[in-house]
Amino acid sequence: MARAGLTTERVVLAAADLADEIGFENITVAALARRFGVKDASMYAHVRSVRELRERVALLASGEMIDRIATAVAGRAGKDALVAFADAYRAYALERPGRYRATHTQPDPALVAERPEYRRTAEVTAEVTTGMLRAYGLTEPDLTDAVRLLRSTFHGYCTLEAIGGFGAPRPVETSWRHALDALHVTLENWPHTEAGTPGPVPAP
Repeated sequence: MARAGLTTERVVLAAADLADEIGFENITVAALARRFGVKDASMYAHVRSVRELRERVALLASGEMIDRIATAVAGRAGKDALVAFADAYRAYALERPGRYRATHTQPDPALVAERPEYRRTAEVTAEVTTGMLRAYGLTEPDLTDAVRLLRSTFHGYCTLEAIGGFGAPRPVETSWRHALDALHVTLENWPHTEAGTPGPVPAP
């Protein structure tokens, strides 16, 4: 690719693609430079370090993932929204493994603050997640507890599925559907604690 065509956005997108191919932990400035056919030094005009590169990939992936989830749950409520949310989450995790791994890193707050689209990602994530769970009548502190349950269930299932960790002959898809049925029943029958003041909810 032409050196003159390099931009920070193109560099970060290429790094995200590379993460899906070789693993998020394996992306480096040198590997990215080879992909563009330029010297390593050329990359530093767009990212200051491999740490910043990985943080930018994490922020890109988080935005992509929540946009996919938001589109899936639009106009849905209750179990329909839960299933749409979960299926979109799982699809992204399995289709984009490097990007998905990136979403579990904690970026530098200063980097987030300098880009409005990253703040928007956090706001959309909270809005989509909160909206889905409020349909089950949940408020804080139960919202946070429910988010943690969903996040651990989705992440654990997708991680094990990706590495072939389910060895029993029962279809993985069937177990996934039953797991979502169980989560729906759990949310409908949540053991409510004393109501508090609703607040922002982190992404599952």
